[in-house]
Amino acid sequence: MQTLSISAQLIVALSVAYVWIFRYDNIVSEFKQYGISDLLRNIVGASKIALATLLIVGIWYPALTLVPALLMAGLMLCAQVAHIRVKNQFIKFVPSALLLILSLFIAGVHSGLI
Repeated sequence: MQTLSISAQLIVALSVAYVWIFRYDNIVSEFKQYGISDLLRNIVGASKIALATLLIVGIWYPALTLVPALLMAGLMLCAQVAHIRVKNQFIKFVPSALLLILSLFIAGVHSGLI
């Protein structure tokens, strides 16, 4: 399970970093669509990048992994709510749903539930 958790940590962290660093223009337009302020968008982005960094560091220091995984899952759940509120197409729900599931898996492994 540990190897699967590490793989999930890498997938979540690299996906978040890619979207929030290299596809930032897309994030800006999505947050405008959701009616979310620039300040909150920047707080969410900084939080996700910090949590992604902690998930990577958690590969070597597993004790650091549970809380970032749960917080990332919370942010992905908020993303799902945002998609529902603006009635996006199903395909828009998929990335954050997958990252939510992976984050919960990571948390489950590191809490001893899985």
